[in-house]
Amino acid sequence: MAMLAVLIPLLMLGVVLVLGRYEELLLPQEDADRREPVGVPPAAAVTSSPAPAGTPAPSP
Repeated sequence: MAMLAVLIPLLMLGVVLVLGRYEELLLPQEDADRREPVGVPPAAAVTSSPAPAGTPAPSP
């Protein structure tokens, strides 16, 4: 029984890995499609934070 407790998770891991490889073979992707282009955000989206306040609010 202890052997089953060890073997079943290992077999399940093997099945998941094999299915992942099968999916890669079945649905190949180009290298350009895998990587997303690194883009610079538009200038309108980049805003600077407002200047800090001169004095903090008084504590209660």
